[in-house]
Amino acid sequence: MKPKTPSPVWHPFTQHGLGEPIPLIDRAEGARLYDAEGNSWIDAISSWWVTTHGHANPRIMAAIRDQTERLDQLIFAGWTHEPAESLAAELIRITPDPLTRVFFSDSGSTSVEVALKMALGYFSNIGEDRHRILVLEHSYHGDTIGAMSVGARGVFNRPYQPLLFDVGTIPFPAAGREQDTLDALDAACAEKPAAFIVEPLILGAGGMLIYPAWALAEMRAICARHGVLFIADEVMTGWGRTGTRFACDRAGVIPDIVCLSKGLTGGAMPLAVTLCIEPIFAAHLSTDRARLFYHSSSYTANPIACAAANANLAIWRDEPVQARIDALTEAQGAHLAMLAADPRTRNPRQLGTIAAFDIVQPESGYLSSLAPRLAAFYRERGALIRPLGNTVYVMPPYCTGAGELAHVWDAIAASLDMVA
Repeated sequence: MKPKTPSPVWHPFTQHGLGEPIPLIDRAEGARLYDAEGNSWIDAISSWWVTTHGHANPRIMAAIRDQTERLDQLIFAGWTHEPAESLAAELIRITPDPLTRVFFSDSGSTSVEVALKMALGYFSNIGEDRHRILVLEHSYHGDTIGAMSVGARGVFNRPYQPLLFDVGTIPFPAAGREQDTLDALDAACAEKPAAFIVEPLILGAGGMLIYPAWALAEMRAICARHGVLFIADEVMTGWGRTGTRFACDRAGVIPDIVCLSKGLTGGAMPLAVTLCIEPIFAAHLSTDRARLFYHSSSYTANPIACAAANANLAIWRDEPVQARIDALTEAQGAHLAMLAADPRTRNPRQLGTIAAFDIVQPESGYLSSLAPRLAAFYRERGALIRPLGNTVYVMPPYCTGAGELAHVWDAIAASLDMVA
């Protein structure tokens, strides 16, 4: 249902000039979204990859309600609170030992900004002239200036080119060409850049492009040999999406810096963290106030958001989350396999709970006219799916039932006839 009067809201990644309908959602539960008239949609993309345990998860909602009656907001510069302390301690417990420090922010994009500033600040404070950042081809890390700078250049950021800093781009490790990537990275690292930032194992907005765990491990090893900081952007891949809690776990990789957001609160509240190794923190530790880490936002470590994150971590501790992920992974694979032989599809691919394929058609890329047609087709059939150009992907919450998942894939199968 649309608002009865024109809305003044300017929506993200939305071309209002096309006049496409914008459903007004009234409530959500589990894997479903509902409008005020009772119509429902299965959230097949976890509302932009954030919702893990399902919408309005009772444990997370209860934690939020309780925290609202205790402490809503607190300046985090020189002050602290229990939800943040508990969350940081638990994050350090569940991540590899070299990661010892947790810096809070409020979104995936800002967690990347923090990571880049940590890397540059580290080398500045230890007296090394390293300031270049290396990135992976086709990557996407957010929409703030630093995050755009380390993402692929194109339609996402073309108008803002004058604001973006120069980076070194390493070719994507496509199947059969992984060595080209490793050779290019080795050569670039020999020139002593500050850091290399990657989306581990799968590039999200770049088209759900998947590369092998051994290539990620080799890239990390190359950076270690050259003293280049390795930044893992796990904003999308973290919290079970790739089949393990973090994508780096699948490759046995320990980053120097890791960015987490989206599923950190189960998708219920905006929150992000950037974890780093102790030497990065130590390089900023001084009696000289000029050497402190100059980054913050007003809502750094918001207590209510931290409470939601603590509830998410409690769910991971107490409930069979991994079993749910494994079951969803298996179901996704079965549905994807049924479309794999269809000549109208190509490059079927899956990593954990993420399944994707490309629709064969002359027009491709993010601005393909097919994408809005597909999105409308799925919307009319009770599914929220937002294709990336001619790439269709499914990334649902872990609570999605078998019938709900079948409904989503039935709509996808029907869309192939629409395209034809």
